[in-house]
Amino acid sequence: MKTYSIALIPGDGIGKDVTDAAWSVLQVAAKAGGFALNSTEFPWSCQFYKQTGRMMPEDGIETLRSFDAILLGAVGWPAEVPDAVSLHGLLLPIRKAFVQYANIRPHRLLPGVQGPLRAETFDILCIRENTEGEYSGAGGRVHQGTSDEVAVETSIFTRAGVERILRFGFEQARARRRKLASVTKSNAQKYSMVFWDEITARLSAEYPDVEVTSYHIDAMAARMVMAPESLDIVVASNLFGDILTDLGAAIQGGLGFTASANINPQRNAPSMFEPVHGSAPDIAGRGIANPIAAIWSGAMMLDHLGERDAATRIIAAMEAATARGIGTLPGKDRTETITAGIIAALS
Repeated sequence: MKTYSIALIPGDGIGKDVTDAAWSVLQVAAKAGGFALNSTEFPWSCQFYKQTGRMMPEDGIETLRSFDAILLGAVGWPAEVPDAVSLHGLLLPIRKAFVQYANIRPHRLLPGVQGPLRAETFDILCIRENTEGEYSGAGGRVHQGTSDEVAVETSIFTRAGVERILRFGFEQARARRRKLASVTKSNAQKYSMVFWDEITARLSAEYPDVEVTSYHIDAMAARMVMAPESLDIVVASNLFGDILTDLGAAIQGGLGFTASANINPQRNAPSMFEPVHGSAPDIAGRGIANPIAAIWSGAMMLDHLGERDAATRIIAAMEAATARGIGTLPGKDRTETITAGIIAALS
């Protein structure tokens, strides 16, 4: 029997609730699919930071390196630890160390879920550059606390980084509806974003079977609201992709339905899978968090590991559950009810 070693990082707040739910579904799918999932849980979180002064141990990256994949719940507890500390202490180091340069987030309405738009048939796959760009962490502050204080944040775009995320997007487009939208703001950012547009144009010649359209970020935001059905693959920089995928979450019914994958396409290090929603400390442990985004992320993990049939069955079970009205409205069903409904459909 094929066995996969999974690192579980529940993190903060509802991260524990939704990770437990997702793991229950994954175990059922694994048993039916004839493979096994073994987990090792790590307590790395804002609580861990308060106890140790670090979001994860110094050897955390090397500890994770031996796993087949990482399943993460949610990280953040802004009332206790600044978000800039939690993000730069855990998520970003993992993404960068394991070269998880492709952040993938699917946006579509599950059956029975009503979004805020008139459109109901959209199916968008957002691909966000995940390791450089606006989140490179280059910059600093001088003369802090004085009237002369200066803060500088430098975006870094490399030819290798931009080309590989765009090429990844083109390959995904070939596997879907052969349409790619590249998002920049090259009318205002005349160096980095013009650079991105030029690489897009050059690569498009290698993919004549893919229809390529370049959009400015503001125009893309409007299109995702007014004509989401016209979009297939959307590729954007780290910052723009981050913003657009929150908009994508809104049009698909909310953050409780939004899954994501941080992929190392070369597969020489583990990839990480996580729901997009935050840690919501105010409802942690109350059993009312929607686990669908975490379960969907788990399905993406199985697909990445090569267990496509099991992943497909989980997605179908989610759709069957929501079609029956389970988990379609925030706070309507308890976490355990949604999980049980998906497991019942899966079984």
